[in-house]
Amino acid sequence: MRRSLRAVAVLGLVVLASGCSPLDDLMVALAGRSMRDQRSFDPYENPLPAPENSVPFAAGNFTTTPGRINTGQPEMGDMPAPFTMIDVLTSAPSVRNLENPVPADAASLARGQEMYLRMCAVCHGDRGVGTEGYIADKYPGALGIDLSNARTAGFPDGVIYGKIRVGGPIMPAYAHQITHIDRWHIVNYVRELQRRAGNGPTGAGGGR
Repeated sequence: MRRSLRAVAVLGLVVLASGCSPLDDLMVALAGRSMRDQRSFDPYENPLPAPENSVPFAAGNFTTTPGRINTGQPEMGDMPAPFTMIDVLTSAPSVRNLENPVPADAASLARGQEMYLRMCAVCHGDRGVGTEGYIADKYPGALGIDLSNARTAGFPDGVIYGKIRVGGPIMPAYAHQITHIDRWHIVNYVRELQRRAGNGPTGAGGGR
């Protein structure tokens, strides 16, 4: 009996000392693959949109307006009617005529800056210059558009909002990462970046 227990103890020590490799090898023999050899996936490599009708992760974090209790709503505030990427690219009336409901005050710019640096600067750069994006050296073919130049300053607020919500040919949709109100805060902050670059939101439909 003692010999049997000693043998089991020794076997257990051997298994612990060797880690999970034997088990992984067994899984390779049975299933043809192992968790030990998984393909590394870059978070900005071919991102997929969220499933249709799913609830954003952000829905549980923010209320519709200050002082309100969150009831688990899937989007924050009065949502514009659905539109497509084509509507954004062609500046369709459903996008072009969207009214920015968020005043560009100090609180909005502070929140917009926080969200911009968290979600947008990786591609568009801290100052809105695409060539200064954090991933510019890794993905030179996918540089973010220059958000601070005169051309972008001529876009209506709704077009910038729409690009954040549904994405573009290269840019992924951020509707499930950025709430409805925060998209407008980012729009306000992008306008501030344009002003700092000497390209205030002027022109047909530019700004509010």
